[in-house]
Amino acid sequence: MMQKYSQLKAFMAILKASFRSILSNPSALFFSFLFPIIFIFIFGSFGSGGGVHYNIAISDAADTSNELFDSIKANPLISITYFKTKSGSTDTLARRKALEKDKISAIVGIRKIEDSAGKAHYLILDTLTNASGNAIAALRQIFSNISNEIALKGSAQHQIPPVQSHVYAVREYRNIDFVLPGMLGFSVLFSTLFGISFIFFQFRQQLILKRFYATPVSRINILLGIGISRLVFQLINVVMLIALGYFFLHFTLVHGLDTFLEMTLLTIFMLLLLLGVGLIFSSVVKSDTSIPLLINLFAFPQMLLSGTFFPIDVFPKWLQTICTYALPLTQYNDAIRKISFTGQHLWDCGKELGILGVWMLIIYIVAVKVFKWE
Repeated sequence: MMQKYSQLKAFMAILKASFRSILSNPSALFFSFLFPIIFIFIFGSFGSGGGVHYNIAISDAADTSNELFDSIKANPLISITYFKTKSGSTDTLARRKALEKDKISAIVGIRKIEDSAGKAHYLILDTLTNASGNAIAALRQIFSNISNEIALKGSAQHQIPPVQSHVYAVREYRNIDFVLPGMLGFSVLFSTLFGISFIFFQFRQQLILKRFYATPVSRINILLGIGISRLVFQLINVVMLIALGYFFLHFTLVHGLDTFLEMTLLTIFMLLLLLGVGLIFSSVVKSDTSIPLLINLFAFPQMLLSGTFFPIDVFPKWLQTICTYALPLTQYNDAIRKISFTGQHLWDCGKELGILGVWMLIIYIVAVKVFKWE
């Protein structure tokens, strides 16, 4: 009696052999593991403080037609940031987010009051966060000094206006909370594209894919066995980077293990998308020297424009729109940051997942059309 051919065993054999070949490649281990670790420790160790310079915003109700405001505005230790919408009104949501992420140290209000003699004074009310660190005490001192100088100009008998602060408690936003998601995206993007593109091109050139095609193993199992070994390798890399960031650099995982699992699921989705891109590149090139060119054309703009190493709000508005809605790496970086720091879940990242889903659909339609076995 003939034993039925096991597609599962064939798939596992291909997966195991392919994974072993990856582990036997020293350069793959260096660029996938050590290189991102070095970047994370370098950039993640940078402090997020602004030294002796503080960015503040002015509240909507602040009285700005007085000497106190003019003195604050002219102080060399302080810069005032304005958050305006297209209509010219104050973007309170953007201002609050900037406060929570320590991009500004305080939201300052100035209120006019009168003493019992009818003399006008100005009271400073500031809203700060516990993420502002030493800025809380420093700003209070700066504001008090400014108030004292103004009060002493008129009369030494004037009451010195107090500074009243409301500290808004939020999670501390560290530099690693921005750097690590960007580095995860960078590592996943380049390592997966180079790995998948070169391995499938070499297998096609050496007729390995053609020989596999002639065996009883189903075509999907052949592709998945080779492709998933690369994806598993990258997933191990991502897990290790998250663990290093969490245990050594205090990377924020709001909901602990649940956040980590959601980040892992999102990474798997991104890896599957990049698997399709790698299959396309390996099929359309005529020589392996063309693969780096295609990868760089696809990946470098995303590395620079997707918020990998710096926020995209430094770009012009028209470019920000392209970065926000057109680039798949932006969606991955934004969703990872939402999940890890703000505590949102995968189902709260509908825009990001939707755009990634459209990209995946288009990529695999093209991959099916262009993929070659020989």
